[in-house]
Amino acid sequence: MHECKTVTLRTRPLKNKMLSFYLDYYPGYRDKETMKVIRHESLGIYIYVNPKNKREQNFNDVMTEKAEAIRCRRFESVVNERYDFFDKYKLKGDFLEYYRSQLRKHDPKWEFVYLHFKNFVHGKCTFEEIDIDLCNKFREYLLNVKKLRRNGRISQNSASGYWSTFRGFLKILYRNGLIKTNVNDFLDKIGTEDVVKDYLSVEELYKLAETPCKKPILKTASLFSCMTSLRISDILALRWEDIVDYSAGGKCVHIITQKNKAEDIIPISDEALELIGYKSEKKGLVFKGLMRCWTQTPMKEWIHSAGINKNITFHSYRRTFATLQAAAGTDIRTIQSMMAHKSITTTQRYMKVVDSNKREACKKITLTR
Repeated sequence: MHECKTVTLRTRPLKNKMLSFYLDYYPGYRDKETMKVIRHESLGIYIYVNPKNKREQNFNDVMTEKAEAIRCRRFESVVNERYDFFDKYKLKGDFLEYYRSQLRKHDPKWEFVYLHFKNFVHGKCTFEEIDIDLCNKFREYLLNVKKLRRNGRISQNSASGYWSTFRGFLKILYRNGLIKTNVNDFLDKIGTEDVVKDYLSVEELYKLAETPCKKPILKTASLFSCMTSLRISDILALRWEDIVDYSAGGKCVHIITQKNKAEDIIPISDEALELIGYKSEKKGLVFKGLMRCWTQTPMKEWIHSAGINKNITFHSYRRTFATLQAAAGTDIRTIQSMMAHKSITTTQRYMKVVDSNKREACKKITLTR
């Protein structure tokens, strides 16, 4: 582990008879974002090599003083890091800029939360402002805010998910020493509503399979999702190389999920392999050319043309997989494993309405022999 011990102010000559100030870190430190070892930091401050008059000498004195002030501030940060003092200068940092820099590491929901928070604070916020009061006001904001890209307010369940994501980010900030207080411990959850969401019945799945789609690759991806439970993010990223031999025979999809960054192994039926035209020599994206935006108007037109009058989204295919598996008698632990759910409670939410099973279950208790 690289632990910086000294910070020295140095200069290097430039071609235009100027000197450039830089900081020399010994023996260097590891940047937590890039994981690179940093030895030097250019300050962008310049002085004259040989000042010709009092004005240039005064300029040199002022710039040298500023460079030294920065050196002192950096060394204070080193001491704070070494002895676990809180660095007060971090509090003045741009919270939104840091938040934005973290988005690429996480699933798309993070970007929605970031955009809502940015709107909430009107585009300006420092780490110093992140306290219980501000966070609670953001909680109330989420409960009443409009959708970013469509009409209407966001649902209670969306607000709950966004709030949970934001609280998770607060934990990361505290763990990394970017905020002084573990604010998350003092914040209440946003409860979820019990909502029955649409999925396809077996008959509707047959209809969809028999109905042409203006975007053939969208139809293939949709039906493949119904047969494997893959999310749209994983469908878009799926490569032929991800389809490998399964230990129990046949083939499986072996991926790291885009949402949770968790390993997932899903057995694939021969019918699903035939659907996508699998061949072992194929390379690259399975659904090359598929666009996420097609899951809006093109997909809804296709579903409507199949005579299905339900609010079906791409995620409904995943719900269809879980519900039809349960209706066919597959045990919940197997379904949980195939859908890569960390908690069985999540799996149960997908399967609250399995009419055929409930109907059969109610007949099992009787008063007659």
